[in-house]
Amino acid sequence: MKRALFALCGLMASGVVLADGLQDIKDRGALRCATLTDSVPLGYQDPATREIVGLDVDLCKALAQQLGVKVELQGVAVSARIPTLISGRADVVAAALGYTKARAEQIEFSSAYYQVPIKVLVKGDSNIKTFDDFTDKRISAIKSSTPELYARQQITQAKVVGFEDAPSAFLALQQGKVQGMAMTEPAAIRFHVRSENMHFLDQALHYEPNCIGIKKGELALTAAVDKALADMEASGELQALWDKWYGEGSEFKLAREKKLTPLTDFQ
Repeated sequence: MKRALFALCGLMASGVVLADGLQDIKDRGALRCATLTDSVPLGYQDPATREIVGLDVDLCKALAQQLGVKVELQGVAVSARIPTLISGRADVVAAALGYTKARAEQIEFSSAYYQVPIKVLVKGDSNIKTFDDFTDKRISAIKSSTPELYARQQITQAKVVGFEDAPSAFLALQQGKVQGMAMTEPAAIRFHVRSENMHFLDQALHYEPNCIGIKKGELALTAAVDKALADMEASGELQALWDKWYGEGSEFKLAREKKLTPLTDFQ
């Protein structure tokens, strides 16, 4: 007994925290899930109801149901996704979070529930046809996003300008302050279909696996999220969520080209 107490005191003194996020969720009776609030149709405010809705919002609700708890939704900016997990303000983040090896050093990732190309949107009357045409031009992207990262890596002759959110990045393109906007196709397609004079370049910057983000070291919670996603894929629920927000019945008519993919395929 004394030895166990001394060991616990030693861990506390060294700053090591004993935690079990999955058990905390069950004890609390709620899954704290962070989503975007300005990205149609992933997470945004419904103008009629003022409620936050979207694919990732529905995914949070489904995950909570799979875990047998209620859901507590909270908004998060793209740049705050990883800090929100590290600080423990949310249990999971479902917010267009693309897997990268650098990010995996900071947080855990679930399996990829969809994979999408990162594209560059340009004005239809521009002379930009390929990445090579961006010499001495400017590209907008959301700060701390993978589109910003890959635009900087692959279109080195352009100046990449970071913005706080997608509407601001798109407004810069509309106003001619930049000549292109880098964004995942599902996030950017609303700007494409709702604008008469915009189109995507054929080239893709990257093909991005989007995952649920979880605090580093929370392996039990990560395994539970992966099982929930696998069950949802097997039942057709993941496909139904995609079809609801992106499928043929939506304004976007975007196919879900890849099914749930284990994280090991990207490591």
